[in-house]
Amino acid sequence: MRKMTGFLLAVSLIMIGIGIYRDETATVLNKAINICLECVGIG
Repeated sequence: MRKMTGFLLAVSLIMIGIGIYRDETATVLNKAINICLECVGIG
């Protein structure tokens, strides 16, 4: 069980790193803002 947790943590960190490297942070932030505004009813 601990090996699986460590493996999933490592894969998650690698994928986050790839996303940052590909400069996808602005896209994710923009989508998050749009979702929040839609929930509030502004967007």
